[in-house]
Amino acid sequence: MELRVLQYFLAVAREQSISAAAESLHLSQPTLSTQLKAMEEELGKQLLIRGSKGSRKVTLTEEGMILRKRAEEILDLVKKTENEISLSDETILGDIYIGTGETDIIRFFAQVAKKLQKQHPDIHYHIYSGNAEFVFEYLDKGLIDFGLLYSTIDPQKYDFISIPVKDTWGVLMRRDSPLAQRDVICPEDLWDKPLIISHQRGDDQYLARWLKKELSQLNIVASYNLVFNASLLVDEGLGYALCFDKLINVSGDSNLCFKPFSPKLESSACIVWKKYQVFSKATKIFLDYLRNYLGNSKNEDVL
Repeated sequence: MELRVLQYFLAVAREQSISAAAESLHLSQPTLSTQLKAMEEELGKQLLIRGSKGSRKVTLTEEGMILRKRAEEILDLVKKTENEISLSDETILGDIYIGTGETDIIRFFAQVAKKLQKQHPDIHYHIYSGNAEFVFEYLDKGLIDFGLLYSTIDPQKYDFISIPVKDTWGVLMRRDSPLAQRDVICPEDLWDKPLIISHQRGDDQYLARWLKKELSQLNIVASYNLVFNASLLVDEGLGYALCFDKLINVSGDSNLCFKPFSPKLESSACIVWKKYQVFSKATKIFLDYLRNYLGNSKNEDVL
């Protein structure tokens, strides 16, 4: 399967029309149709559902949707590789790709990037947000260079650096909630409350231990991937969200407030990358800055 044909296929998926895609690609419609037919024959699967004679619209089959996702990842990786290889030997420039969940620790990356920017202004940063499964998937496929994770790390597969700060767990709630007058929230305070929990890998077991209950014994009304979405559910009165501090602004006119757990519950994060990974010059110097920043005992400005 040629990269060129993958680009053709993505153009058809984007335009939802073979004729429109052919025009955007500066190809004749018969030529494009032939290339797509050859791809389907090569894979042994139908990728496109052609419209009737009166309709020029095409839709993707289930296999076509899978190919679209993979084709986008393949072409992104090819572009990333070309950029890394074509860089000048004298100039350090390029792109650094970071995958992370929602955490205030992302400020750590910003602090390191700011220090590096003074010396190497042509390095650019791209942040991908998602849960642990998303970050691991993108690491394994080479689509990101680093991941910020709270999960248990397999040392046979990944290298990592521990972050010297922790995120604090607590409860995001409306200011008019019954628990809003408490200074801290204990496990038994939540046993009869509607809860909104993270579906990050491992968070369920982590929270269950603190709650002293199996989650199946609690009133879990919703789960979230992004805390911002959870905050909207809380604001509408659906329940109490268990999350990290500092992720949602609860000052000023906000209807929400945050109360920490008691006993205190914290999570430690790691910066992770694939073992034996070959770094570009930009990613290597960024990692050097990370190591130096973490090794500096006077880096009180972290977060």
